[in-house]
Amino acid sequence: MEQGTKLIRRHFIVSGGALAAAGFALRPSLAATAKVILVVGDSLSAEYGLPRGRGWVALLDARLRAEGVPARVINASISGDTTAGGRARLAPLLEQHKPDVVIIELGGNDAMRGLDLAQTREHLLAMTSLAQASGARVLLLGMQVPPNYGADYARRFAEVFREVARERRAALVPFFLKNVADVPEAAALFQADQIHPNEKAQAIMLDNVWPQLRKLLR
Repeated sequence: MEQGTKLIRRHFIVSGGALAAAGFALRPSLAATAKVILVVGDSLSAEYGLPRGRGWVALLDARLRAEGVPARVINASISGDTTAGGRARLAPLLEQHKPDVVIIELGGNDAMRGLDLAQTREHLLAMTSLAQASGARVLLLGMQVPPNYGADYARRFAEVFREVARERRAALVPFFLKNVADVPEAAALFQADQIHPNEKAQAIMLDNVWPQLRKLLR
């Protein structure tokens, strides 16, 4: 396996997997006022290789409950998904769940497959626009590529998320894997395959999302 592929694997999830669709039930007293949070992502959000209920989305549900925030989380993430795949399946998800907030965690697999950045941007823009048109607020989870992809490509890839967020006035987490994939001890935060973040990393990933999400829920 080439060195570049080994490096990028620490940052992105490319393995195939099944849909992780889990709506967490609320206490009846909260059901009427609960906001719906829809997560549309790849295996970074689909609990790939983790015990069920240990991924960052499940931790999000637990944090919402602990802080008394009336919200219901729907995890519609698929391992290996791309922005094109997310775009294709978003409309039915919006119709079914009628979310108040949509978290879009896609793009890493586009980079891994060498897909055109203009297409990635178009798909993210379309997803954001569609979610907003349905009445939802959008939170984009940005990704980055490692240095072996070249400084120019890395800059342009990261800028895709910033451009979409600016154009659509959506909330943005610049780098979803901050303090996971960009630290000296990164290997300790990934599973044995050195592809998927491990259980220890999930709380860090949630901490990266929480400040922006909390603002959208106020």
